[in-house]
Amino acid sequence: MGENVNKKISLLELFLTFFRINAITFGGGYTIVAVLRDEFMLRKKIISEEEMLDLVAIAQSGPGAMAINTSVLIGYKLRGVAGAITCMLASVAPCIIVISIISLFYQEFRTNFYINAALMGMSGVISAVLVVTTIGMARNVLKQRAVLSGGIMIVAFLLSFVFNVNSALIIFGFGILGLILFSVIDEGGGYNI
Repeated sequence: MGENVNKKISLLELFLTFFRINAITFGGGYTIVAVLRDEFMLRKKIISEEEMLDLVAIAQSGPGAMAINTSVLIGYKLRGVAGAITCMLASVAPCIIVISIISLFYQEFRTNFYINAALMGMSGVISAVLVVTTIGMARNVLKQRAVLSGGIMIVAFLLSFVFNVNSALIIFGFGILGLILFSVIDEGGGYNI
């Protein structure tokens, strides 16, 4: 599963795939990450699990919407700058279309019992998808450096949940820590000092 087959994917196929995913996936960043993981890692087998984890970590660290950042990075990984632009356009197009339609019928949507009930029902499903995605990604991370990764996860959770530290500060802080640690520790477990 860790091997990257490096299959070529056309810009049209990239656009249609990202448009479809972003048009039917509710819940934002991590929900879309789960669908992208299934599509590009499991179905198409053109991105390895390690690459997907790296792309998600980078997307999460940057400013902006996680779903868009991840889409742009996957597009760049697969087709360079043209792929990044294609995936970005395909990711924002469904949002623009849906928001435009909603704005036309805002009063009717706002007070519609069935639409509100459907949105409430989707929130439970989205929570389940987030849990499954988080567990799946955590398993892979814990395989590589179990003690360090597990410790970071626990500390990050405590900082966020117990002490209400801003997520951006946690990500930035652990990004700096990772940069320091992994510039000192080489691939073989030795030190670069």
